[in-house]
Parts: sequence; structure tokens; C-alpha cells
Amino acid sequence: MKTNTEIRITNAWICQIKDRSVEPVFGDMILRDGKIVEIQPQNCAGYVRQPIKKENSDFDAGGRVITAPLVNFHDHFYSRLAKGLPVNGPQENFVQILENLWWKLDMALDLDMVEASANMAALESIRNGVTYIFDHHASPTATAGSLNKIAGVLRNFDLRGVLCFETSDRNGPELADDALQENAGFIRQHSSEDLKGMLGLHALFTLDDETLRKAADIVKASDSGIHIHIAEDRHDPEFSQEKYGVSLAERLKKSELLNRKSILVHGVHLTPEDYRIISEASAALAYCPDSNLNNAVGIPIYAEVTPEIPILAGTDGMHANIARSLKQLYLLYRHQQNSFGTAFTRFQKIFFDQIAFVRQYFPNYPSLLPGDRADFIIWDYVPPTPFSADNFWGHYIYGILERPVHSVLQNGNFLMQNFEILAGDEDQCTREIFQQGERLFELIQKKGVNASGWVLNSITVML
Repeated sequence: MKTNTEIRITNAWICQIKDRSVEPVFGDMILRDGKIVEIQPQNCAGYVRQPIKKENSDFDAGGRVITAPLVNFHDHFYSRLAKGLPVNGPQENFVQILENLWWKLDMALDLDMVEASANMAALESIRNGVTYIFDHHASPTATAGSLNKIAGVLRNFDLRGVLCFETSDRNGPELADDALQENAGFIRQHSSEDLKGMLGLHALFTLDDETLRKAADIVKASDSGIHIHIAEDRHDPEFSQEKYGVSLAERLKKSELLNRKSILVHGVHLTPEDYRIISEASAALAYCPDSNLNNAVGIPIYAEVTPEIPILAGTDGMHANIARSLKQLYLLYRHQQNSFGTAFTRFQKIFFDQIAFVRQYFPNYPSLLPGDRADFIIWDYVPPTPFSADNFWGHYIYGILERPVHSVLQNGNFLMQNFEILAGDEDQCTREIFQQGERLFELIQKKGVNASGWVLNSITVML
């Protein structure tokens, strides 16, 4: 996307990240060639909200709040066409949800569906102020080229992403090897400014030791991290103990798959020993509270998590609203009888953990300081009371996260302005999304509960 020469954002609360604090400054921001070149503080006393100007060269934020962009640390782009699909078979537990929905859906996807799903996810992400995305993809019968297809969509929308393919032995060794090759090839080819690769793994109950060994070889050779589901449901740790006699984290450690660049997703049923091993490896946990609640798998006892473990937020493909995930994490922490003080402290830790982790992949993730990349979001929120570093978190948790995103800029360009998507052709994408969604609907309906023609190893047999 072509970078504008200069844009002036006026009358905005610019929330600058400095060390372990966020300091709002009211004033104007001057952007040039994709960077923030100057912040000009202004007097906000008596400011009256003005009409929004849509000219790219001068944009009046109307007293709204600007923050750094949101990051989704665990998305499933491939899930977007699942909405409204016919579901045959019981879904009384997590295993049945996998067998009768997700493992049928991912086997049905072709590259056209993958692209449509990614387009839908990109549009949803922009609307929610998410411009950095760690995606965990699965389309086992359309593996080759699938990550490049998603990468093309991210490039079209000027989004930054870290992609991987979900490796699993549930469909047999040939498809598992295909997944490893897709990961390895993408990691080799994509170490660009805006696109990176990780090594994707499904969950340990669908992975044998030989596949983990091959995965470890790729991780070591590429100096990459893994992106894996862990302890989402009780079946995962139970299977590990019954078949291998070790905890989940110990199995990953023995396979030499844990490192500081790794994302372990869900972590609902981890043990103190798991936490110790994860902490020693400096790996991160990514929580997806809405998904956990929807699947009825439980939620972690957050106060028991080792404080040194970085905590990230994701959506698990259920939606693109990371603001909602962050607010849910805060509310669930309060729900577990933690005080306001400790809840605020834990929330601040998550906020800064996310920044530290994303900078391992994108070192120039912005702090909204002069010289930074011009990536930021403008919330449709005008502070109703004085706004400063001292009360930022009260405004952020109870005000900003409750409001929609008004405008999004990436690399100095508007991706969304005044709620209007400017990146890509939204109407054309919407038509293509429906066309592919209709194809998927008909295919799922035709295949039915028996999944005729699909290779599905029953997890219940594995357990």
C-alpha cells in the first residue's frame, strides 16, 4: 500500500508507552512516510468536539483516544466460514466438538475457501483495531501453498502477521509431514518486515514423538518458536500421563520445543510443574477466555499462574475482538475473588507482556513516540474526566475497551477511517466470502455425520 507523504492528526489523546507506564498526551501528531515525526502537545482545557475531517492530510480526532494497535496472539482464520454451518453429531464434550465440527470443517477447506476465510478475518480484525496477528491455520487436504495464500491477504490489507500450519498426526503420517513441510518452507521464505513464520502444532494428544522430533529439527534450524494448543481440555493432560507418563510441559521440554518465542495456547488445566517448566523456558501462555467459556472446558485459576510467565490474549478464531478478550480476562480475574488492586496489576502485566512478546517478531512495534512506525488506532472514546498516567488503566479497562474502534492507521495509511474500511475492496471480498461459504455449507451438509471420504482418526480411540 502506498504511504502518504504527510498526515496531521489533531486534537487527540495520544497514549505513549514509556517503560512500564502509559502516558496520555493531548495534542497533534504529524506523520510522514509511514512514521511519527512529531508530537505537538496542545491545551485540552475546554476542548469542544469538532466534526471529523476526512481529508488524508488533516484529520481531526475530535478529542478521541489513540493507542498502539491491538495484537491477536491466537487466531484461526480458517474458522471464519463456520458460522451457521450444519452440525451433525453430538457436541456434548470437547472431543465431540472437535470431531463433529472443526475436524470436518478443516478437512473440507480448499485454497479458495482459505482465501475467503482470511479476507473475512482481515476485515474483522481491522474493524477491531487488530493489525498484528498470530494465526494458527489448518486445511489438511489443501496444505501446500495455504500459508502463502493467507500471507497474500495480509499484504493486501497492509496487516502484519506471524503464520503457521497446524501439524497433527490425527490424519495420518503423510498429512503430518505435509504440514511440517508447509511450516518449514514458509519460515524459510518469510522473514520480511511484515510477515514471519512459526512452527504450528495442534495439541499433544494428536502428536506422536516422531513428529515432535521432526518439529524440533525445524525449530532449531530456523530459530523459531512453536504455536500449540495445550491443556485446553482435561483429555490433553490425561492422555499425556496415561501414554507417556509425563506432564504436557515435560513432554514439550523433552522434545526440545520450548523457547522464549513460543506461544502455548489455552493452558486451562496446567499443573504447578507445568508452570515451572514453562517459566524456565520463558515461553508465553495465550489465553482465549471466550472460547474456553463457549466450549465449557473451564478457565485457569489465574492467580496460580507463575508470575514470570508472559501472558498474551487471543480469540481462538471465535471473533477478532481482542478488546473483548482483554476485558474478559480482567473480569474473570475479579470473578475469582481477586482484589481490584491485584486485578489491575495483573492486567497491566498482560498489557506489557504482549508488547514485549510481539517485539520479538516485530522489533519496531510502536510506542507512539517520535520516530516510531505510524501504526495506531483511534477509539471512539472521548475521556469524560481528566486523563493522565495516574488513571489511564481506569479509563482503558472501563471506558476505552468498551468503545468501538473509530479509525485505524498502519504504516501511516488509513486502513479504516470514520468506521469506513479503506483497505481492500470490502464489497468484493464480502461477495467472495459468501460464495465460498455457500460452497462449504453445501459440502458439509452433503458429507454429513459420517464424514464420508475424510480421514478422521477418532480421538476417543487415541485416549
